[in-house]
Amino acid sequence: MGKVYLIGAGPGAADLITLRGARLLEQADVVFYDALVHADMLALAGNATKVAVGKRCGRVSTDQRFINRQLVEAASKYAIVVRLKGGDPMLFGRAREEIAALEHASVEYEIVPGVTSALAAHAELGVSLTERGVARSVVFATPRVGSDQEASDWAAGVCAADTAVLYMAAGQGAQISEALQAAGMHARTPVAIVENASLANARRILTTLEGLRDIGDWQISGPALVCIGEVYGTRLRMAEAVTAAGEETAQALAMFSGRRV
Repeated sequence: MGKVYLIGAGPGAADLITLRGARLLEQADVVFYDALVHADMLALAGNATKVAVGKRCGRVSTDQRFINRQLVEAASKYAIVVRLKGGDPMLFGRAREEIAALEHASVEYEIVPGVTSALAAHAELGVSLTERGVARSVVFATPRVGSDQEASDWAAGVCAADTAVLYMAAGQGAQISEALQAAGMHARTPVAIVENASLANARRILTTLEGLRDIGDWQISGPALVCIGEVYGTRLRMAEAVTAAGEETAQALAMFSGRRV
């Protein structure tokens, strides 16, 4: 039996994978990779067979049970099997299901952490998740519920935290705005949306919880995070000031491209 490595590919940019992850890719015999893994990262696995097993909302996706079986079967044929997952494997990555399948088949595995997209998004924004005097708590959540799952009270958890980062949420702006306001969050709460974090075409949008209803107007096609909390207040006020002054400097356009305030 070979060994399966569940490796975090990071938020997008190929050079944000960890050194351990890159070394294992170079040694891999076969790589099962997510839809958002950058081509430059796959190039590190020069000698490996590469199998796409991606999942994207609203698009044709690979069934999780198929992925589980493929990992187990690959371990019987190859010494080093890599499951390359976007971000960090243990955060909204369905790693538990793959781990359970490997453990059931007595396949040895190792988890290699990765940089989750929330961290890359805040590097793009230049905003701390835990700004001193403003935010002491952070929650990572998703409003998405699988077809075989019960609804969760995600809104209560978001309202209880100083800063919230919502994964897999860009297509539900109106519903998120409504749910959080119903749970007691103020309509003027600052919101930052970051699309394609860490990549050259990254986009930052500043708005409010009420303005989040218009997210469909911004034509977001890449992976995006919805970030909510007072830590984005300074950036939002800067965006509003630029809009009020009618300025269109290169810096303003770069920082607040696609904004709605």
